Amino acid sequence: MIYKMLINGQWRDAADGRTWQVVNPATEMPIADVPFGGAEETTQAISAAHEALPGWQAMTAYERCGILRDIADALRARADELGPIMTAECGKPIGEATGEWGACADLFDWFAEEGKRAYGRTIPARKAGKRLLVIPQPVGVVATITAWNFPAFLLARKWAGALAAGCTIVGRPSELTPMSAMALVNVMVEAGLPPGVVNLINGDPQIMGETILSDPRVRKLSFTGSQRVGQLLMRGAAAGIKKLSLELGGSAPVLVFADSDMNWAAQQGVIAKFRNNGQVCISPARFYVEQPALEDFLEAAKQETEKLVVGDGMRAQVTNGPMVSRAGRDKVEIFVQDALEKRASLVTGGGRPPIDKGYFYQPTVLTDVTADMRIGCDEVFGPVMAVSAFSTLEEALQLANDSPYGLAGYVITKDLSTATRVYEGLDFGIIGVNDLVPATAEAPFGGVKTSGFGREAGLEGLTEYMDQKFVSIGLD
Repeated sequence: MIYKMLINGQWRDAADGRTWQVVNPATEMPIADVPFGGAEETTQAISAAHEALPGWQAMTAYERCGILRDIADALRARADELGPIMTAECGKPIGEATGEWGACADLFDWFAEEGKRAYGRTIPARKAGKRLLVIPQPVGVVATITAWNFPAFLLARKWAGALAAGCTIVGRPSELTPMSAMALVNVMVEAGLPPGVVNLINGDPQIMGETILSDPRVRKLSFTGSQRVGQLLMRGAAAGIKKLSLELGGSAPVLVFADSDMNWAAQQGVIAKFRNNGQVCISPARFYVEQPALEDFLEAAKQETEKLVVGDGMRAQVTNGPMVSRAGRDKVEIFVQDALEKRASLVTGGGRPPIDKGYFYQPTVLTDVTADMRIGCDEVFGPVMAVSAFSTLEEALQLANDSPYGLAGYVITKDLSTATRVYEGLDFGIIGVNDLVPATAEAPFGGVKTSGFGREAGLEGLTEYMDQKFVSIGLD
């Protein structure tokens, strides 16, 4: 495996020789030094993507499909080899890491086929001497900037759609987890991707972002990350009227109604909440339980949470690895302390486990959480389940929607009428009904309000990377 930048099919170090040290969050030990570039490498990558665009665009959807299929097959065949790379740099348990590579393959498979279905349409004309057509065409060069929590999947979700549409790519992963991205492009090159179609850069986030935004050859930017950076990118994109897709996280509510099986609800809640240590954009964050069932839910959640095993993700029995960074763990500690000082109650967890090294934090359950607590209104992005009570459906919806975020929301109930009223009333882009892990390659993923705009995956994940060209033909 080559851990370097890829520009125009060539593996590259930074022009000035700078490197970035990747650290294993479970051991706090360095695992690799990777190139760390800047404006020069970004411009070169944009040039390579721009030059490769006509050839990639000219290929038929069936020809592109064959390459994307080969990438998917290679990812599945090598998932056991790729999984440890991800675990070492981001800490997620080896089973989750290996599964992420399988999910990447699903995305390439989905878009390989969906690319064949960019049909366009014919519009009936008002006059007999006219023909009206709408033709979808690729946007052009696409830049992607992605987060560290799903260091391969976030790339695959953007890249597979863009490639199927006929676009070429400049991708910048998080500097915390560049090795998974580099491993992904290794596999893509070996599967036959032409030079320049995908270019991977790694380096200074501000300089690279500014270079991308200022270059008119980049027609679209797709970003997954924080609201603060999303706002900066929106401001920067305004000067060039550059198309944007933004996925900016969330604080997902879960409404648990008393007619539900509380053992099942707690079990599913714990699985979803503590997946990847809560470092998931659609992770259930704010649990609201109908008052008669609150104590039963808390007891079941406590039991399920205390079954979790914290440790180095390379060990098979571990369910929860470390946080990705010391800063991430510090944020969780601040949120929990703030909640306890404002009279939240600790059900289980609430501190660091007895492990000498690594950015570990115990899976934690809090109750009596209120909106004035940071964990009650902001995104903790860590292993903390915050539980409160509600009395009526109207109150539950008010509590759930009282957030600037709008990515994902959930409801657990056996009553179809309740489920319908809730999924229609929740102001979120993704709704799970008795399903706390709803993301899938064939369905659109994205938020509303300050969680961003644009969609990835599904049919929408293809059309995001296409312009709709209207053609009006006058006949003799």
